[in-house]
Amino acid sequence: MKFPLGRIVWTRGVNDRVAVDTSFSLFVWESLKTLCNCDWGELSTEDKKENDFSLDKNLRLLSSYQLNDWKIWIVTEAYRSVTTILFPEEY
Repeated sequence: MKFPLGRIVWTRGVNDRVAVDTSFSLFVWESLKTLCNCDWGELSTEDKKENDFSLDKNLRLLSSYQLNDWKIWIVTEAYRSVTTILFPEEY
């Protein structure tokens, strides 16, 4: 792991989907593992560069991952206190 995630939380929408869909649940955990290796997922080159810049400055990080029709964002707050998993429409 290249940075701490802090407390991991997710929104009600993600929780409800995880509760009924095993493949989605696995996708969420795989996305977290990918994030820990500084693979920011499906972001623009500019947004990936912003995350690379923010990483060692303890600034907020945003990543985006997609599985079929499901897209999630993972936001790690500044100072790495909390990481939130959410659907983009829940932002």
